[in-house]
Order: sequence, then structure tokens, then C-alpha cells
Amino acid sequence: METWRLLDTGPRSAAENMALDELLLELKAGEKIPHTLRFLQFSYPTVLVGHHQSAEEEVRLDYCQTQGIEINRRLTGGGALYWGKKELGWEIYISKKDPRVPSKIEDLYRKMGEAAALGLRHLGVRAHFRPRNDIEIQGRKISGTGGTELSGAILFQGTLLVDFDVDEMLRALRIPSEKLQHKEIESLKERVTCLMWELGKSPSLSQIKTSLAKGFGEAFGVQFQDQSLTDEEETELKSKLSYFSSQDYIFKIRNALPRRKTLSSILKAPGGLIRVSIAMDSRTQVMNQILITGDFFAYPKRAIFDLESLLKNSKAIPSSIEETIRSFFSKTKPQIPGVKEIHFIQAIKEAVRKMDLLPYGFDEEETHNLFSILKHFREVKNPEILLLPYCAKEIDCEYRNLKGCEECGRCSIGEAIQMARCFGMDSITIQSYEDLESTLSRLKRLGVHNFIGSCCEPFYGKHRPDFERIGLPGILVEVERTTCYDLDQEKMAHKGQFMNQTQLNLSLLRRVLEFTHA
Repeated sequence: METWRLLDTGPRSAAENMALDELLLELKAGEKIPHTLRFLQFSYPTVLVGHHQSAEEEVRLDYCQTQGIEINRRLTGGGALYWGKKELGWEIYISKKDPRVPSKIEDLYRKMGEAAALGLRHLGVRAHFRPRNDIEIQGRKISGTGGTELSGAILFQGTLLVDFDVDEMLRALRIPSEKLQHKEIESLKERVTCLMWELGKSPSLSQIKTSLAKGFGEAFGVQFQDQSLTDEEETELKSKLSYFSSQDYIFKIRNALPRRKTLSSILKAPGGLIRVSIAMDSRTQVMNQILITGDFFAYPKRAIFDLESLLKNSKAIPSSIEETIRSFFSKTKPQIPGVKEIHFIQAIKEAVRKMDLLPYGFDEEETHNLFSILKHFREVKNPEILLLPYCAKEIDCEYRNLKGCEECGRCSIGEAIQMARCFGMDSITIQSYEDLESTLSRLKRLGVHNFIGSCCEPFYGKHRPDFERIGLPGILVEVERTTCYDLDQEKMAHKGQFMNQTQLNLSLLRRVLEFTHA
């Protein structure tokens, strides 16, 4: 039986591990080492950005620096990863011309993923490969994979979660979770798993390595021989360390304008609220990461995770998004009461469409706070009416529960009214939900074409079908400060009896008025 080299380099710094990746790939390209399986760990918690990513855009640098989390850059592409000290990495170095290496990239991912999954099954977990590049256990990701090549040699690698700290990952990476509610953060955590959670204990590293090696051995029909780095390899490694430790290498991708954009949308389907968050490369129009959460029920639960995996790293082209989602529903036939594929298609398209606002001076954070009604943002032209919520008035103001405002300057309502007047718009304060519905219906009968309004995101999410039923197009700007939904006083607010003061986002409101009257 053919013998491959088994190299266990143990816990090392991020720079050492990345330098070893390059060194071993170069040696394999020069046919100076045999086919090799390498196991690696990190001496300190580490964040690794993909080869083409900007560290500033992917990583919460201040947090990592204060917590002693190392930051470095992989040779391979893909998204940013968080490594705890207990996580284990595996790597295969092999010649591209080897007959066991598939020529198609999709088949290569499957071959490597299935080999690693086979190894994990020897530990007693039901691991399987999941396209495009994950290994999962009952829908929950336990390993991500990726690769690169150099002069006919392939480096293919994976990360195995052993005893994972999801909260630390969320704090270290700029995952598009800023707008998610607590229950949706918990849903995000359900997308990953680790050996500790699956087995109730962490197997020893020697057990894990033995099982993985057995899986790769069975998949490729080989056996392994333990070896250490040679003296020459150790010498070459030392010569590379200064470069892989340098700021020039770690932060070498810097763009005049940030490429990574985080976009979001919410959509109320009959079966529940759908929330979409996307991290997208604005230059390539590729969705690097996508999260689909909400209060709907999906059977099997993994269906949403599998859909995210299919959409990840795909082009943000409406026709492509729709084709992927419809094909997924056709093949897997998930049961999601009250939610159809068209709802997911619409929610994802709406998030992607917010890219249209960026050339007009809106930044990505501002797009999270804007919601369109019936029309695309660019189609809402010359709105005639500004609708303002009573909850932004002072609690003890005599107009708190009355229409109008004397524009005394003590709250943001008066300034918003003056702002609207500069654009030739009338302003109306809304005192309750019933008042909102009757006002919108009346304005539509009077021939008003578009409106601008202000409300909180939960209100928009809940009442979006009502806005669309009434049929008056517009743009809503999210309010600031604590809302009735945060304080669980939604019923009081519905009646116009919410006793707390919110704050209008005046700067964003002005931007929207300028945009719609340009």
C-alpha cells in the first residue's frame, strides 16, 4: 500500500502556521516532499482572513488586540475564520496530476470533504459533506474547507471545531449580526457544532487525529508514516517568519473604498418574519456570507442552513439567486408553513438591492435603517408628505397626544417638520396605528404619490403587509433610542399610550429627503 507522510506540527503561532503552509506547498510543487497530511493547531486564539480579504473589514481589530487574539492571513481564499486553542486543522498536500485528484473543483471539494467526514464518523458522529465546502452533522457545520494550488501542487485544508466558543467568534469577527435580535443570535449559533457538543466530551487530540488519518487513508487508499519537519524545512521556516509576521503581509489588502458591504432586509411572510443579512464584496458582487433567520418554522431545521451554504460565495445576481432557491426547494422540498420560496427570493433580492443606495452617498450602516414600501428606493421621487411618530415628542409635551407641533425645538419632531418644509412637504404626526392606517388611506384618495415616514424596525416588520395593502409607496427611516418593542409596550403604543421618548434619525432623514428630491 502506498505510504504518505503524516506531519503533526503541534500548536504554533499564526505566523508559523501560515509560513508552513507556503513552505510545504512550494516544496510539493518542486516534488521535494511526498504527498502529505498535516495536522496543525494555534498557540493562541487566532483570526485568519482569506487571502483576498481586508482584515479591517472582516475583523474587529480593537477587540482582538485587547483580548490577545492573533490576526493573520491564509494562502487560501474564502471568509474569515476564528480558531480557538482547541480547534484542529488538517491539510493535504498532493500533486494535481495524481489520478485520485478530481479535475473539477466541485468534485475536489467533495472528495476532500467526504474523506474528512469519513474520518469523523470513526469518532462516532454522523458527519457528511455539504456543498459547497462544509462538513456538517445533522445540518450544523463542524468543519469548513478550502484550497489553493501552485505549479501543479494542491494545498487543501479544513478546520475542525473541537470545543468551540461561538460568542467569542461573534465578538472577534465582523459577522453581519449587528441587527439581529437575541433569539436570532441564538439561531445563528445553531448553525455550527463541535465535537464537545456532539459527544458530550472532547475526544483526545490523538483520537481525533487517528480517526481523520484513517478516513483520508480509506478515501485515498494509502497509509501514513509519522515524520517531523526536516532540518532544512525548519531553516526555511525561520527565514519566512519575518514576512508572515509583518503588518505588510497581514494587512496587505487595503482598498481606497471598502469592498465588504453588509446588507440586510426583513420580510413578513404569512408564516413568520424573515430576516436576511449578507456580507457582500461590492467589487465582485459575490455574497461572501449570508444569514437567514426569523420566527418561522422549518422542517427539517437544517433546510435553512443548507440553503445558506448553497448561496454562500455565489454571485448576487437576481436571476441566479432565484434559480438557486427554486432549485433547492424543488430538490429538497422543505416544509416551512406559511413561507414559500418566493418569500426567500424576495427577501434576499431586497437586501442585495440596497447596494443601489451606496453610489448616492449612503453608507452600509445607513442602509440597515431604511425600508422601502412598494417601490424601489430610486423610484420614490418627490414625496409630498412626511409622517412622524408621536413617540418622538417629549413625554410632557402638550402635543404628545395631539396632532401637530409648535416647533419649540425641545425634541426632534420640530426640526424634522422644518426640514420637510424646506423640500415643499407637509408633515403629519401619527398618534396610533389606526391613525396611521386612516391617514395613509386618506392621502392615497387625495392623490398623494409618495411619502417619507419614520418608525422602528419591528413596527415595519410587523405592519409591512398593512402598508402594502393600503398601497401608498414610500420610504421609512428607522428611529433611534429605546422603542415600545424593546420595552414590551407594543400594545400601549398601538393605542397611542407609549410613555417613552424615541429620537428621530435627523441626519439620515435629511439624506433621504435630498435623495428623493434630487
